[in-house]
Amino acid sequence: MFGGLLIGLSAAVVFVFFGRILGISGIVARTLNFDFGSGLWRPFFLIGLVVSPAVLSMIAPSPHEFEPMGLIPMMIGGFLVGYGTRVGSGCTSGHGICGISRLSKRSIVATCTFMTAAVLTVFVVRHLFGSEL
Repeated sequence: MFGGLLIGLSAAVVFVFFGRILGISGIVARTLNFDFGSGLWRPFFLIGLVVSPAVLSMIAPSPHEFEPMGLIPMMIGGFLVGYGTRVGSGCTSGHGICGISRLSKRSIVATCTFMTAAVLTVFVVRHLFGSEL
């Protein structure tokens, strides 16, 4: 519940104070290219994305039971997501949260495409292959 509120608040703060869209793929790309410009906040934002769930999991473990995925599937998934964000000119956070809130037609189409692909993937994996991710 609070996660969505914090994401929306973060997107609003970055837009209002920095005039930038809070898209994770752009933040990661610029950080990896050491292209900070006026965005010295970017690496700290990424560190917060990694550290905060780790700290939270130590304080309050998740009530949901799940088996963590292995390193190889996570790396493959990360590569595919990264490639998809480059092809789609942004990620779900950029298009879905920031783009739709600005009524960007391109972001609305991109988000509908992301969601359709997600629903189809779950259907295929669960119902055609019989797997429970």
